[in-house]
Amino acid sequence: MAVVDTGAVSPIRNLRREQPPSMVERMTLILDAFDGPTARLSLEEVVSRTLLPRSTVHRILDQLVRSHWVEHASFGYRLGRRALGLGGGDSGHARIRAAAAPLLHELHLRTAMVVHLAVLDGGETVCLDKVGGRFAASLPSRVGGRLPAYSTAGGKAMLAWMDPENVDSLYRGGLNRCTERTIADLVTLHRELDRIRRRRGVAFERGEAVRDVACVGVAVRGIEGPVAGISLCGDARTAQLERVAPLVAHAAREVSRILCPDSDAPRRGGRTVPPPETRWSAEALDRLLAVQSGQWL
Repeated sequence: MAVVDTGAVSPIRNLRREQPPSMVERMTLILDAFDGPTARLSLEEVVSRTLLPRSTVHRILDQLVRSHWVEHASFGYRLGRRALGLGGGDSGHARIRAAAAPLLHELHLRTAMVVHLAVLDGGETVCLDKVGGRFAASLPSRVGGRLPAYSTAGGKAMLAWMDPENVDSLYRGGLNRCTERTIADLVTLHRELDRIRRRRGVAFERGEAVRDVACVGVAVRGIEGPVAGISLCGDARTAQLERVAPLVAHAAREVSRILCPDSDAPRRGGRTVPPPETRWSAEALDRLLAVQSGQWL
């Protein structure tokens, strides 16, 4: 009996034939697989939702990560800052400022130092708020201003939350100096971030962003990573950063509780920085002072 070729093809062959022909269409298909700003997908889940070849999905995701359309972490992938519109619009910044404002003013009143609230935008920090007295006028920082995150205390505190490979991807093009004390290579940066983790998330910088200005910063933490950074700044010759560090840590933790009530839960599949202590004993302060930064030059 002769076999008649009906021209039928398998569903798999049909799927392959109907794949979007252009790169733009494939990228759009992959971005559409994330059905919300909080969606977290593994590589296999993206493949299943798009019906694209695994190698194609992996290659495009890698390009999207480099361009900040998608973020890659230990749990898989999620939409990045460009997809969520961080480059324009508010992106929750008003909520962060509102939650932090009373604590920023309290920090300034208790220390007479300049307080900054900043968020990460790629490898830079963006200043959301600045509170201070007469010394504030002498600082070149401003709301909306940008600085390399690795040059500021608040920025380094946020970078310390990130996986090392993500930090590497942010500064693949190299680190530029703001002053002669700015960290200028990734090896030194990773050593500094490790010190920050061992200090329970407290970061210091002395003259790294602006000459003769010293700062201490702590990240406002969320469930998946840093939400913002709070820092205190003063004259590098007189500022006693170690003594005010517990106040910054307390403020950051209070803002974290307001913004992310579940932030004490550990991240799934990833490391976490132990949360700063709300109250600092003399023994805890001694341990903090024993792990100083600024000695890497």
